[in-house]
Formats: sequence, structure tokens, C-alpha cells
Amino acid sequence: MEGLAMLRQLIGEVQELCELYGSSNYIPHQPHTQLLYHHHHHHQHSHRWCFPNFDDDSAEDGYCDPIMRSGKSGTLKTMEPYEPQPTKKSRKERNRGKLPGTTNSAELMEQEIWKEFPEDLFEAVIARLPIATFFRFRLVCRKWNSLLNSNSFSQHCAQVPQAHPWFYTITHENVDPGAMYDPSLKKWHHPTIPSLRAKTVLPVASAGGLVCFLDINHRNFFVCNPLTQSFKELPARSVRVWSRVAVGMTLNGNSTTAGYKILWVGCDGEYEVYDSVKNSWARPGSMPSHVKLPLSLNFLSQAVSIDGTIYLMRSDPDGIVSYDMVTGAWKQFIIPAPLHLTDHTLAECGGRIMLVGLLTKNAATCVCIWELQKMMLLWKEVDRMPNIWCLEFYGKHVRMTCLGNKGLLMLSLRSRQMNRLVTYNVSSREWLKVPGCVVPRGGKKRPWIACGTAFHPCLTASA
Repeated sequence: MEGLAMLRQLIGEVQELCELYGSSNYIPHQPHTQLLYHHHHHHQHSHRWCFPNFDDDSAEDGYCDPIMRSGKSGTLKTMEPYEPQPTKKSRKERNRGKLPGTTNSAELMEQEIWKEFPEDLFEAVIARLPIATFFRFRLVCRKWNSLLNSNSFSQHCAQVPQAHPWFYTITHENVDPGAMYDPSLKKWHHPTIPSLRAKTVLPVASAGGLVCFLDINHRNFFVCNPLTQSFKELPARSVRVWSRVAVGMTLNGNSTTAGYKILWVGCDGEYEVYDSVKNSWARPGSMPSHVKLPLSLNFLSQAVSIDGTIYLMRSDPDGIVSYDMVTGAWKQFIIPAPLHLTDHTLAECGGRIMLVGLLTKNAATCVCIWELQKMMLLWKEVDRMPNIWCLEFYGKHVRMTCLGNKGLLMLSLRSRQMNRLVTYNVSSREWLKVPGCVVPRGGKKRPWIACGTAFHPCLTASA
């Protein structure tokens, strides 16, 4: 009751102050209400809102703060008057009062400034736009659409650091002619490449924004830029090898303007190199004697390219064979494979050679990542898939296919009861699940991706 009496006394004093300064605001005598009054300073003519500040956090009286507790005192605290935030006016309100046909002088000045904007700086900005944004900008005018054929724009694109690669994939049973996955937007794209529509092709290699395809029916090679549909069918090979081949691709310089080369090699040691500058296949030499034949190539393992050298996985004996596209030299490295390794493939990140594969022991299966120790020629485990994800594989016969091995890996993990797509960032060691690929025709999810390859999207790469 002591606190109640103090509250009533305080309200009375406030009313006396209001009457003294001629205030017309009335405050009722309610003991259990929040005290809030409008205080008027006679000399400064400034307005402030005041409310009691209580320091008691207990709820013994059953009332919500800020209600005075029994036996507690309060202090007055001032707060600046509330000023509503300015609201954004609509375009109609902003243009109200303007005469039709008149233009603001600031707008005219802005148009003059942009008219004098340097062309090279403009191309440098456009070259750094996201791929999807650039293709929307192409629709603005013919000048922007013609940037793809500009040499200066190609030079600006070559100066832009490469971001995460995209993935060009083929679905099971060739249901979709091709699907591209953009990991930055986590979005699937379905390009239409008329030249490949009637062919059964597999993406087998890539370099500089170009993807190399192999026609499994006629054994022909094609090179294409999936973004711009720049397409080229390579001349027939001089050696007719009908067995499966491993394929690698490199650039002659920093971009496709200097040309590119493609290597195919068979198990019996036959191989050829295509040079885009000469537009022909050549046999630089024969396989050296120190390379054991047959190669027993792992065709599920994609080749990796580092500084103009192609690296291929082999077995019996386990290891790697490499081919230097500049000198034409073959090398062989005997490297013991990790125990209990099943499906596996090579990968690369920043010049490092990596290995990704399935470790299967008893009923447990896990995806592991190794890095090659070049001095000791041994594989060192550096990471593995989170255990909570691996539990889903327990007791299942899981198969793995690598759909891209350039810094960012895409893995297809499937069994009779499961079908998963995941990506792994070698640098950040981050595992992410990939949304299912929806085929445009029919709209049915078909996440079973049969094969694929990673490529760095480039707007100016020409086949």
C-alpha cells in the first residue's frame, strides 16, 4: 500500500504542474496504469514524453512492467518525441506539378554525362556482370548484343578472375539433351544446341569456356560453347580406335583466342592430339616403353589439366600417367591407392592434384578427399563427407560418378533406394546438396545425372 500511496501522490504533483503551466491534458487517478504525460516547457517551447523507469524485474504482483511494485520507487526518464520516418513517394506523386513534355535539368545533365562515358570502362563493367544478367542486357540494344564479337570485350573478360565453374551434364538415358548447373545461383539451365540435338554425345573435357563432346555412335568429336552455341565439328581421326578413350583438353594461352588442344588416348597406348590452330589431328610419337601397357584407364575418372599437362588415372599398377601438351613427353607415377577404395576420380584445385572416391568397408560407405603428396607419391586424406550424410548410405550399394573436378566438385551418388547430387568446394571444404534437375518437357524431376564435366563459363570463347 505504501507504493500505491506514492504513486497517487506523484500523479497529484504532476496534475499541479500541469495546472501551473496551463496544460489542458488530464491524467486520471488510476494507480495501476502506465504513467505517460506530455510535458510543456514554457520558455523553450519544446515537447518531451516522460514515463516512469522501474528497476524491478520480479512478477510477484502479477502485473506487467512498467507497473510499480509494492515497496519500490520509480524515477522519471525523458525520451525525445517520436518523429515518423519519411515515406517514399510514388512516381506519380513525384511527377505531380510537372508540366507534360518538360524534363528536369538534372536529368538532362545526367544523360549528357552518360553519353560521354568511356567505352573501355563500360566494357570492363559489363564483363564483370553475372552471366545471367549479361544475357538479359543483350536484349537492350544491338550495340550491347554485339559485345560478344568485340576483341576489346574479350580482353576485358580474360582479365576477370574465374569464379566457380558451371557443370554441363547429361541425364540418364539422354532424357534431356543437356543441363547446365550454376552453383552461385543454385539454378539449372537447359540450353538448346541445335547441332547436338540429333546426336548421342557425352561431355568429356573442357577448357576456356569450351566443352568437348564425344559422339559415342560415330566416335566423332565436337567442341561447343554452351552459353553462346559457338559450335565446331572436329575432323575425323586418322586412327580408328573403337574402344573407350580418355580425353583431356588444354589452352595454348590464357584464352581460346590462342587456340586449344585435345588429347585422346586408348588402353593400348594409341593416342592423338588435335590442334585448333592447324585444325587437324597429329600423332606426335609413340608411347614410351617405361609406361606399362595396357593402361587400364579408369574411364569414370576424368582427366585434369594443370599448366598445359594432362593427368590421367590408371590401374594395374595404380597410379597416374601424364602428358605434356607442349613437349609431348609422357610420364608415369606409381601411387598406391587407398585401402577399400571403390569409385574414384582425379580432381584439381590451384595446381594441387586431388582424389575423390568412395571408401566402403563392411556395410559403411563414405566419400573421402585425398591430396597427392608429390614428394612421397602418396595420397593423404584431407577431408570426408559429414557423418550424418554418410549414415544414409549405410547398408546400401552406392555408386559414385564425378561430374566436375575443377576446384568445385559435383558428385552423383545413387543406389536403388537413393539418388543424391552434392557439391564439394576443395578450398573451403564445404559440402552442399544440389537441387534436383527438372526436365523442361514433362516437368518431372530426374536427378539421376549420368555424366558431366565442369567448365568455366566464358562469353567470348569461340570454338
